[in-house]
Formats: sequence, structure tokens, C-alpha cells
Amino acid sequence: MLLDIHCHLDHPFFKDDVDKVVERAKDILVVTTGITPHTNRFALKLAEKYENVKCALGIYPPKVLQKEVAEFNIDWNVEPFDTFNEMKFIEEQAKTNKNVVAISEIGLDYSHDDIGKDDQKELFDKLLKLAKRVNKPVIVHSRKAELDAIEILEQNQMKKVVMHCFCGKKSLIKRCIDNRWYFSIPPNVKRAQNFQLLADLTPINQLLTETDSPYLNPYNREDRNEPAFVIESVKKLAEIKKVTVEEMKNIVFKNYQDLI
Repeated sequence: MLLDIHCHLDHPFFKDDVDKVVERAKDILVVTTGITPHTNRFALKLAEKYENVKCALGIYPPKVLQKEVAEFNIDWNVEPFDTFNEMKFIEEQAKTNKNVVAISEIGLDYSHDDIGKDDQKELFDKLLKLAKRVNKPVIVHSRKAELDAIEILEQNQMKKVVMHCFCGKKSLIKRCIDNRWYFSIPPNVKRAQNFQLLADLTPINQLLTETDSPYLNPYNREDRNEPAFVIESVKKLAEIKKVTVEEMKNIVFKNYQDLI
């Protein structure tokens, strides 16, 4: 079975045809990710509706999300919310709902100089401690914040870690590998040399596949991505690791089973 361990089916880009998108991914285990109270609940409902869909619940750095939604004029509910109450909700669901397989999307994003780092670090640390309490993996966002993200993960002695769309330098890639963490590779690895290098450096038993839908389309960067396109990640990984596509598919799925 194919795996898309990280996508955003709650995104407004899917609002008109999410059911058709899931149907096209019927042979894929899809993990749709929450980042706010609204999207966490949407992810739970979608996982309840479809057998091949699981969910990850999390809190994306709120101020970063609000800024990006405003900048790109996306019709997404990102109103301020009480992070403490949402963490309580996430923890309860992670303890009781079999469809919740990870805590995500969480992490750090330093791509906006006018947004402070301390609040992000504090929230990330709290969410890591939550993940340890419920014994769930974390799927980590670390845009322009790779070193800080790694250090906070190490301080919390995190074991079950997936670094999503990781863009850190070679020394940081090696550090993650030595920690026995996983990297999830998006389908634009087909043309993105940084992800090709990441896949080449990473042991095959530490690789997973994602789409980060609706972003990172493998065919045309301007078009919407979707879980069905995760096959492109598998094909490119198979080429890089010199195995068949079927072997790569099986290895990735076993890696997922080992993680969960």
C-alpha cells in the first residue's frame, strides 16, 4: 500500500471535491493533518468517514499561519484561539480515538522576521511533551528553523519523529539520521534536487512519503497537489535507492508501521 503521511485535505483548495480526491487515493493510506481547532475537527471527521484516511492533530505556529493566510488571501478559518484548550482536546482525542496516528502539524517557522521565536518554541515544546504523554509520533515543520527544531526535539529526547519537507544542511540531516528519525519525501522530489540529496543521504529504513497537498505538485508547481500523486515520491526514491517501485512501496509502508 502507498503512504501519504502528511497532507492538508482541510485546505480550501479541496473544498469542492475532497470526496473525489479521497476516491482517487483509495489505494493509499492518507494521513490528513490538522493545524487549528477547525482543521483538527475536519481531519477527525474525514478519518471517520473513510477507511483509508487517518489523521494527525496539531497546532501550526498561529501567528505564522494568520500572516500567510492574509498574504495569500486564502479563505481559511484562522481566528485566534486558546492553545491550552486545543491541546487538551488533542490529548484526549489522541488517547481515545484510534484514527489519530500522530501529533502534527507542529514545529517552528522563521520565514517571517516580524514574528517572534520564543512563543513558537514554547508551544512546540508543550506539544512535544503532549506527544510523549500519549505515545504518538510527531511530524515536524522546521522552515528556516531546522537547528532550533532539532535542539528542542533532542532536549525532549524524542524518539518517534518525522521531519517533514526538511531543508536543512548536510550536517543537520546527519544529526537527524543519527537520532534515528524519519524524513518524509514529497512528490516534487521528481525535480527538486534538495529532496533528491536528502533521499540519497538517508538510510532506506528511515524514509517515508508525503505530498503536503495541496502544495508541491510534482508535475507543475503552479497546480494543486493531491495524495494520488505520492506515487511520484515512490518512483523517484526507488530510482535513487536502486530498488524496484514495488520494493520501495513496501519498504516505506513497513517504515510507517515501525513508526506507529
